Amino acid sequence: MAGPFAFTLLCGLLSTTLAETALNPPAVFSLGREVIKERLTQELKDHNAIDILQQLPLLSSIREKPAGGIPILGNVVNSILNHIIWLKVTSANILQLQVEPSDEGQGLTVKIPLDMVAGLNTPLVKTIVEMHMETEVQAIIRVNTNERGHAHLVLADCSTSQGSLRISLLHKLSFLVNSLANTVMDFLVPALPKLVKIQLCPVLEAAFEDMHADLMNLLRVPISFSSDRLEFDPLSPAIKGNVIQLKLGAKFSDFQGNVTKWFNESAVSLTVPYLDTTPFSLTVRQDVVNAVVASLLPPDELVVLVDYVLPELARRLKSNIKTISEKAADQLGPTQMVKILTQETPELLLDQGSPKVAQLIVLEVFATNEARRPFFTLGIEASSEAQFYTKGDRLMLNLNEISSDRIHLMNSGIGLFNPEVLENITTEILISVLLPNENGKLRSGIPISIVKAWGFEAASCFLTKVSGVKHSAPGRAQPLGEPWAGRQGLHSNADPAGHSRGALDQPLLFSGSHFFICMCKSETVLAWGAFTSSFLHSSCYSFIHLFIQSVMPGTW
Repeated sequence: MAGPFAFTLLCGLLSTTLAETALNPPAVFSLGREVIKERLTQELKDHNAIDILQQLPLLSSIREKPAGGIPILGNVVNSILNHIIWLKVTSANILQLQVEPSDEGQGLTVKIPLDMVAGLNTPLVKTIVEMHMETEVQAIIRVNTNERGHAHLVLADCSTSQGSLRISLLHKLSFLVNSLANTVMDFLVPALPKLVKIQLCPVLEAAFEDMHADLMNLLRVPISFSSDRLEFDPLSPAIKGNVIQLKLGAKFSDFQGNVTKWFNESAVSLTVPYLDTTPFSLTVRQDVVNAVVASLLPPDELVVLVDYVLPELARRLKSNIKTISEKAADQLGPTQMVKILTQETPELLLDQGSPKVAQLIVLEVFATNEARRPFFTLGIEASSEAQFYTKGDRLMLNLNEISSDRIHLMNSGIGLFNPEVLENITTEILISVLLPNENGKLRSGIPISIVKAWGFEAASCFLTKVSGVKHSAPGRAQPLGEPWAGRQGLHSNADPAGHSRGALDQPLLFSGSHFFICMCKSETVLAWGAFTSSFLHSSCYSFIHLFIQSVMPGTW
């Protein structure tokens, strides 16, 4: 595709309910009619549909039983047709396709308007007699189920509409020539629709099959991470309104192709957003997202000789420890060591409209690199602003800053103390050590092959918050031994009396389970979607929108 495009990437934290018992897939890909129109148009071009229209055998078709098989009329007609040297399509165009729900509501009707000019050469006049021909091909995209119960998409019932046929002279000439042209046009009225159906419908069906196969191949392209690959596998299609939905299976495998984790269908409800004018969306279930995050940011252990790497922080750390225990501060040697452990998979949160990544960190300080026991062990509930952006055909995630939201003293060999006195220094250590390490792991991004395959080169994004669920601010942290999710202050959107609450009037705070949702919106023809996040919790419904403006080279 050429030319600039504008589109919207909608990232939604969507609520779901556990009440439904139907099994839901790990992911759902929704394809809107804008993409169907654009891809099918391109496939028709690739299948040389215009050339086929220009090669329609018009003259031979009207010479076949032109008078309905009546001998006398046939002789008269044949004498008229003998005055025609040739009759063929001189120019043809496929106008903008239309895709809309079928009348029975079980499929999508594809309408393909055709605009052609035919030339008629006769010795009665030196110039070419031109006729303008308009007609329309219709077909229906529907879901067929075979004897084994496997559903698949097909394009069927291809035909031309008699009511859409219009043939007229472009330029009027002499009475005799006009009469001849009118006779030819009368012959073309029944012949042209049959001819177009015979010649173009197989091409349209082949174009749809190739479009479908191309989409399946794009969805199957593995998404590679550091040591794993996420693969989607199309399961079954459905048509809802003007949208095609494809249920997708998912699995993780290593680079040798060995499957390391399967994601089965689950009773957990998967809410798929309404596309409206959005070209397509990808909705991924919460457990798949957790596996992606775990693959990008697995638990890790970092060891730093602070005095060598961060001498200024080492000096300040010693000063802080001195306020707790002078004896301990005196034991700090030139090889004083800080160990940082990330013990659990980070969680994506939304606080006051901006996404954040929260994680549980264990930080230990050792007097020297030979010390077996740390001075103390801190449990830190930290969070970082999560910045999503696109770079070429990749979705990027970068963590900005890091804050120690709560600090807990888990173990101490220098006596009990209030860990908050170390909040500033521990935060700076995390910013200097942990943050660059994690951003280094995220630097490769998440490749989405459909971006370049569908013609986009670059994009910019910004975040805005839409209506959602009211949550109270998180309360005091529970003892460190409690599960991480238990400390997030999560509430449903019901008041103590059980009544549902209205629109959001407090800052949003999300935690716990979540899905990833990708949705794109195009102001012109086509767009691309990438991973986003959806929140799993009963009776809550919230959205974040990332608006994407695609940029062509030289306009960034």
